[in-house]
Amino acid sequence: MPTVSANALKKRIVERQELAILDVREQGIYFDNHLLWATNLPLSRLELEVNALVPRRTAPMVVYDSGPENKERAAIKAQERLSELGYTDVSVLTGGTVAWQEAGFELFSGLNVPSKTFGEYLLQQRKPSEILPQQLNARLQSNENLVVLDSRPFDEYVAMSIPTAIDVPGAELVYRVFQIAPDPETDVVVNCAGRTRSIVGAMSLVNAGIPNRVMLLKDGTMGWQLAGLDLESGKSRVGEAPECDAYRKACEASERVSQQFGVRFVDCDTLQAWREDTERTLYLFDVRTESEYLDGHLRGARHAPGGQLVQTTDEFIAVRNARIVVIDDRKVRATMTASWLMQMGHKDVFVLNNPFENTDLEIGPEKRTVLGLQEQETVEPGELKAALESGEPVTLVDVSSSSMFRTQHIEQALWCIRQRLEFALALRQPVGLLVLTCEDGVVAQLAATDIKVADPRQLVRVLNGGNLAWQQNGFPMTSGMSSTLTEVDDIWLRPYHHQVGQEQRMKNYLEWEVQLMDQAKRDGTVDFHCS
Repeated sequence: MPTVSANALKKRIVERQELAILDVREQGIYFDNHLLWATNLPLSRLELEVNALVPRRTAPMVVYDSGPENKERAAIKAQERLSELGYTDVSVLTGGTVAWQEAGFELFSGLNVPSKTFGEYLLQQRKPSEILPQQLNARLQSNENLVVLDSRPFDEYVAMSIPTAIDVPGAELVYRVFQIAPDPETDVVVNCAGRTRSIVGAMSLVNAGIPNRVMLLKDGTMGWQLAGLDLESGKSRVGEAPECDAYRKACEASERVSQQFGVRFVDCDTLQAWREDTERTLYLFDVRTESEYLDGHLRGARHAPGGQLVQTTDEFIAVRNARIVVIDDRKVRATMTASWLMQMGHKDVFVLNNPFENTDLEIGPEKRTVLGLQEQETVEPGELKAALESGEPVTLVDVSSSSMFRTQHIEQALWCIRQRLEFALALRQPVGLLVLTCEDGVVAQLAATDIKVADPRQLVRVLNGGNLAWQQNGFPMTSGMSSTLTEVDDIWLRPYHHQVGQEQRMKNYLEWEVQLMDQAKRDGTVDFHCS
């Protein structure tokens, strides 16, 4: 099976040809140290997510793990599995992260590092105006003429927000600001949880040339909380879509951005030709709101709200230097998103003109393609409940994420990471029937296939419909993180999700963001630019 050395991989990164680098370890391990341009795709979820992340089967890919320290052989297993799924150009990084570091190259901690680093670059280069939490609080107390726009998705906003803040996710800012703040004398303050989306959001408005004074809230909601100020929760203030005059101004503003950054546009005929091109990878992103996407979208388009696409590029775009087409029938949000992707170094980014003309649209949520899924025998929720209550020998294992298991799970369930299940069961031989479950049953089906291949004698079933079906039958769930079969390192919890040491974790996180640009300079492979 093909391998690549650390030096050879570094050379390929610098050459800027199509390449996907996949870190196949669990997120909690990936968080501690990884390559700058790697996308985290844990082996446990590979079949669920790889089709969206690497849509072209012949795209060159490099997978890696921790190297000699990784006893799970995750990279080799991922290479074998990807080959089985039809990917034809998959190499393993020899020695993994250990060899990369020994070669003198940088390893990064954290999540969404390319986007976070770009935010710090933008702050250094453009120096947008900042306002401190205490200053903003004083102005709010004095009822001054200003608005606070929270650039995060609604689920983050509703959990905690700055008093009076209106939720306007990043790509919506230029689109909606003229409706929210029609008076040019109204100051506009943009915030997020930390730094990046505040910086990019504020600079979106500055680049668009809105007449209002624009500031970003230094360190976002974390900075507000560290300043000893109270956050709100459960609010539902959402920025309204623009009416006629406000929409006209938004279009004019986005046109200024288009001219400034050379945003390119493409027609539907060209897009169709690109869909048929087997030599280049194509990503198609719909950056409108969720409700707009659900009402109708192009076949094959992923929903990627523009603010989050810029904030988490590595979670959407695994193949660097691929073609990217951005969709918004009102054009403003697509133009703003494309301008940022271009400044982040993505060279082939286009906005689709008249995206919904003369074409049939798909209705509803994105159709997920799970590769290699083999239906295993199932057990109905009622049957499982009866077996558990009767004392029959049943071992129930939940392979959901640890965050979902911690929030709610079936009381008798044990928790395990899918890729470690075979090893865990070898140490703790299941009693009687082995039943696997997860949030919707899909990962459990994949895990059941793993078990059947490893030990055809094992009697295994999957809870039909997973935990969701169990709940829909009115059966009880419990919470907590007891009864685990493996180390809980599949996710990284954000500072504000911790109950202990929250303040210090926030300080550490903000300090981490600040130093990213210096580390990126040492890495030497970033290609950011701004005007």
